[in-house]
Amino acid sequence: MAQKRIAYKTIGCKLNFAETSTIVRDFEHNGFEVVDFSDIADVYLINTCTVTANADKDCRKSVRQALRNNPEAYVAMVGCYSQLHNEEAEAIPGISIILGNDEKYNLYEYYSNRSDIEKLDYHSNLDQLNTFHSSHSSNERTRTFLKIQDGCDYECTYCTIPLARGKSRSSSIADTVKIAADIAKTDTKEIVLTGVNTGDFGRENGESFFDLIKELDTINGIDRIRISSIEPNLLTNEMIDFIAESKLFVPHFHIPLQSGANNILADMRRRYQRDLYRDRVEYINKIIPDCCIGVDVIVGFPTETDELFIETYEFLKDLNISYLHVFSYSERPNTSAAEFENIVSDDKKKERSSILHQLSDEKRTRYNERFIGTSRKVLFEGKYGDQMQGHTDNYIKVVVDGTIELQNNIIPVKLIEYRDGYIFGEY
Repeated sequence: MAQKRIAYKTIGCKLNFAETSTIVRDFEHNGFEVVDFSDIADVYLINTCTVTANADKDCRKSVRQALRNNPEAYVAMVGCYSQLHNEEAEAIPGISIILGNDEKYNLYEYYSNRSDIEKLDYHSNLDQLNTFHSSHSSNERTRTFLKIQDGCDYECTYCTIPLARGKSRSSSIADTVKIAADIAKTDTKEIVLTGVNTGDFGRENGESFFDLIKELDTINGIDRIRISSIEPNLLTNEMIDFIAESKLFVPHFHIPLQSGANNILADMRRRYQRDLYRDRVEYINKIIPDCCIGVDVIVGFPTETDELFIETYEFLKDLNISYLHVFSYSERPNTSAAEFENIVSDDKKKERSSILHQLSDEKRTRYNERFIGTSRKVLFEGKYGDQMQGHTDNYIKVVVDGTIELQNNIIPVKLIEYRDGYIFGEY
């Protein structure tokens, strides 16, 4: 009998990547070969996202792609889109099973006991989303995404994640450190801590994110630990001080802002105002001068006037940050913001997005050029044309002349020239 094959596609965040790998490992342990999503497979796994309307479209498009590859395949749509829009998912031809955010970890069991009679739909009710499922990625040699937290207790007016993933929950410090220690026994050089609201780790258990990172910093066998994202109100000066002296944690913070105007932050129901955000950034730059600071920002929120957008732009322009991730507001059903009067046209969203992307390019260029002429250790991840590329600890993309033997090695590199988003160097 020919070996069965599974292909997968992950849409959305790093957390989804960790969860996809965990689901796929069940199939690998039962004899499946993992192939590319563009190949012919027996099972296609689509781990979905519903943060934006474009993510929704990508979910539906991925089903069509899978069925073009193999019309007879078992197509599983799992995750956030399945959880929130299961009726829409049921209407998509060719899907074999729809699993929400609790049941998706049972995909292999459902596949093994599959019925050819009907499409199966197992999405959990919101109040049933209370189990924490440990997950980590395993398909990248150089780094592993380790899920440490799930769900969210915040009620931001634009966001459906609490509806899709339920209340904030996490494992214990002891269990999380054990998984990280097991990862450290593999070839992985870097662990990236992921979650919906990473800094909220442990609160329901009487533990804390700070306690966790102190324990993780004692692990042997790993070179780097990176925090994928942390809310500004959960990032403390105490944590910044610790990471400045840490053995493993790298000088890189990604801190969501969403708006630089206090009126908009209030309308979004964020848990801070801009003064707190500025204080965090200034303290990081004081304590860790080489630190990379990334920022999420949303343009086109329904109440964002021209004046308030300018306020955001000026706030960001004056901040000593390294890059922006710019998102255009996308109205989501069942959110408070969907009831606001929308004063921002699509054309205006595109214009504002373009302005902030330009600002991001300027910030990134200025940040990268600071390090020209210095030497930094680079973790090499893969090919860049005929060259090799990787990241420094402070998240600078570096390219050098070299062969695939550099992959998954950390090597000092002299940084020579910045262009096209990369610093080109030599070792």
